[in-house]
Amino acid sequence: MHQQTFLNQLREITGINDIQVLQQALKDSNGNLELAVAFLTAKNAKVPQLEEATYYQTALPGNDRYISVGSQADSNVIDLTGDDKDDLQRAIALSLEESNRAFRETGITDEEQAISRVLEASIAENKAMGLKNVGNTCWFSAVIQSLFNLLEFRRLVLNFSPPANAQDLPRNQKEHRNLPFMRELRYLFALLVGSKRKYVDPSRAVEILKDAFKSNDSQQQDVSEFTHKLLDWLEDAFQIKAEEERDGEKPKNPMVELFYGRFLAVGVLEGKKFENTEMFGQYPLQVNGFKDLHECLEAAMIEGEIESLHSENSAKSGQEHWFTELPPVLTFELSRFEFNQALGRPEKIHNKLEFPPILYLDRYMHKNREITRIKRDEIKRLKEYLTVLQQRLERYLSYGSGPKRFPLVDVLQYALEFASSKPVCTSPVDDLGASAPASGTLPAQTSPSTIEQQGPSSSDVPSTSPVQRSVIHKPFTQSRIPPDLPMHPAPRHITEEELSVLEGCLHRWRTEVENDTRDLQESISRIHRTIELMYSDKTMVQVPYRLHAVLVHEGQANAGHYWAYIYDHHQKRWMKYNDISVTKSTWEELERDSFGGYRNASAYCLMYINDKEQYLIQEEFNKETGQILVGMDTLPSDLRDYVKEDNKRFEKELEEWDAELAQKAQQEKLLSQIPRAPAPSPAPVQAGEPEYLEQPSRTDLSKHLKEDSVQAINKALAEQEDRGPEAIMDSAIKLEYTRLLKLAQEDPPPECDYRLRHAIVYFIQNQAPKKIIERTLLEQFGDHNLSFDERCRNIMKVAQSKLEMIKPDEVNMEEYERWHQDYRNFRETTMFLMVGLEFFQKKSYMEALLYLIYAYQNNKELLSKGPYRGHDEELISHYRRECLLKLNEHAAALFESGDDQEVNNGLIIMNELIVPCLPLLLVDEMEEKDIVAVEDMRNRWCSYLGQEMEPNLQEKLTDFLPKLLDCSTEIKGFNDPPKLPSYSTHELCERYARIMLSLSRTPADGR
Repeated sequence: MHQQTFLNQLREITGINDIQVLQQALKDSNGNLELAVAFLTAKNAKVPQLEEATYYQTALPGNDRYISVGSQADSNVIDLTGDDKDDLQRAIALSLEESNRAFRETGITDEEQAISRVLEASIAENKAMGLKNVGNTCWFSAVIQSLFNLLEFRRLVLNFSPPANAQDLPRNQKEHRNLPFMRELRYLFALLVGSKRKYVDPSRAVEILKDAFKSNDSQQQDVSEFTHKLLDWLEDAFQIKAEEERDGEKPKNPMVELFYGRFLAVGVLEGKKFENTEMFGQYPLQVNGFKDLHECLEAAMIEGEIESLHSENSAKSGQEHWFTELPPVLTFELSRFEFNQALGRPEKIHNKLEFPPILYLDRYMHKNREITRIKRDEIKRLKEYLTVLQQRLERYLSYGSGPKRFPLVDVLQYALEFASSKPVCTSPVDDLGASAPASGTLPAQTSPSTIEQQGPSSSDVPSTSPVQRSVIHKPFTQSRIPPDLPMHPAPRHITEEELSVLEGCLHRWRTEVENDTRDLQESISRIHRTIELMYSDKTMVQVPYRLHAVLVHEGQANAGHYWAYIYDHHQKRWMKYNDISVTKSTWEELERDSFGGYRNASAYCLMYINDKEQYLIQEEFNKETGQILVGMDTLPSDLRDYVKEDNKRFEKELEEWDAELAQKAQQEKLLSQIPRAPAPSPAPVQAGEPEYLEQPSRTDLSKHLKEDSVQAINKALAEQEDRGPEAIMDSAIKLEYTRLLKLAQEDPPPECDYRLRHAIVYFIQNQAPKKIIERTLLEQFGDHNLSFDERCRNIMKVAQSKLEMIKPDEVNMEEYERWHQDYRNFRETTMFLMVGLEFFQKKSYMEALLYLIYAYQNNKELLSKGPYRGHDEELISHYRRECLLKLNEHAAALFESGDDQEVNNGLIIMNELIVPCLPLLLVDEMEEKDIVAVEDMRNRWCSYLGQEMEPNLQEKLTDFLPKLLDCSTEIKGFNDPPKLPSYSTHELCERYARIMLSLSRTPADGR
């Protein structure tokens, strides 16, 4: 690996920015990253405080694995959505197997020691901590972190004390399961509060889950069901305690009071009215067919034909739900999975669903049912009216009876333009043959001339006769619009009177249509606004609920990764909890990952809390001093002792590990002092290989144009042999320009891109200013390569003198340089594309990928300046995409082999080539094929989740998947662009033609 990469890693791991210190550590460790980290941490007893922005960044030495702001941490997921009841048991078994394998006798893994040792000094007790994904348990982390960061829930768990009779043998299965789980959950929460480790291992709690799910009455089907079961167990545990402490009254269960509410169901069933109250915990909502959370709720609160509820004599069936009591913590379960009967498998719903940070629930309360019914009726009436208006507007915007329709106002404008055109008396094809000038000629008045002979022209580009131009279509270089457009169609015969009447009618009709369209659009906007504000009056914003946590799923129905966004109510910011990684986030990032729509990441659970119940998020205070309790002070005495003991064990483990590292470092240092044989000198480059140089300058390019210049001079001499050097040069320039103009106007096959032959072809097609073209031609004829005989040398001197006479205000040299730099960039892009396609055809996909990446990026920049400045973007995009797909399949095949070396090689391909390229494909949401390709690659690797595999493969998959599933579109840095051979114009055109011809013979899929 490149030294700079190691230095960057050391800087991120240690927080040390002194480059000399880092280089010395790297040198002393002979390039061993772990040893370098050990040297630096040994030398720096106090690690410099990390900046706040990188506070939670984590790096694992030796694994080349990074977790930073916006990235995903280690994860692995197993299918929990199918009907197989053993899925969760298998996931838990894999989790424990990996955890037990990874643990040393000390009880801590090497990677934990490395991370914690480096970051221990910078982690305060009250900072957020992550949960280790012990294999397939990111769903556990997402749920537990959401509940832990609800301070009232945290207090309930930490202060839970087992009932006195629990010391005896458990009386039933519930006690056998729930009380040990509560004990481990308390320990887990206590470590999250006060541990000195970077993150906490939840293996013991997972062990309880493993035992619980072996029973037949507790089968886990999906993550939502896990949350249900978790709350059930907690409720049962608190119920045992409540029954023990009750004093003749009905016991109160804090879990029920925190998470459960009630709604009233009123309706009509087979003509009979009914009314009953039901309790609910997580409230299920359908996603499909709705655009936001309120639409989901409206649909969930009304079932069937609700019109009958208000009348006395209707036999229709239907019901309404009205909340009578809302829980302090209100959880919505978003149903994003459905079973596809045709395919026989579950599918994920990727539809976009918006939800607000503050949700007002007044409209769903039973006490507001009358006013809500009135408003619902009004909204229904407005929506019906809105539909009529939208249909009327559509008739104006899509006018016509055929398959193609146009805005009516444009149709009238086109008719007006046609009628107002100057009438013609002949057919547009009658005189084409007679009026076309002879081939190869150019009218004198339109030819470029020297600066002395012709002053500045108002035209930017030398013009020619309109009939010489024709519309060109080039599938690989894109269509080019000639400088002069052909004649506009016009009426054959029209009188002044007819034209006057027709213009008057068309003007009047167009104005009427514009007014009608504007009135419709304004009416539609007003109705939308009225509907949006329907529930905004003061009486309907009295029940605010604030979004506390969003649980996100990335992947498909059968596999994926889970993480959580949790609001820090005291710091007023969003945090992203992704297993061991805890990073600052924003509402914008949450929207991107949670709303859904075009990526495979979306929210599946929303946790809102009553914004008026401050006790839910309020810190604890010392009753005597009134100060806020933080960290270990919030723990009961038994948990405080437990955490202190764990911290002592951790410190001892770190000391032992430090001693072991120091011993290793000493051994490495001794080994490094042993003399080594000198490395063999690199073999000399063979003379026949191309020399890798910078791109040629304009002077270098003119060498390739010597033959063209000589031909133009000879032709001018043959026509005007008795003229002087200046006249001969003017004639030669006109002849050369005529030739290049003809090339610019031709419609060649894809393999012939005349822009590669001469910069002026490129300039003409992109409408460069005339002065730029003239100076370029003078430079061509003033080049020193024309000094090989007397006649050419005289013309060269004339051209050079003309160049010297050009005044600074006549040619903008900055603009001149920009045009030539753009042309050099175009040639460079062509070479990237050409070499990349050559490697692709040789099936050297790794080599091809880097060339095609730079071809695409450079080409995109060129096309941003004009549609004809680069190559076909779709062509480059297609082969870049194909490279990634083929490399992904190859890497997956290596992983499946199970051989350690091949598995590592496959993961290197993914980590160093494919994963850094994914943001390039995702950055443009309009490139649907690229987005589909990314999802195909991700699904290929997600398909391994839940499969039986060796523990070492499971560990590597767990390490790799979060990087592949990262939703971030932040483009990572790439290596320097590959160097290109220096091609002559002839060689470049020949190789480009050859590769394009081969593509036309073997078209790629989708082209």
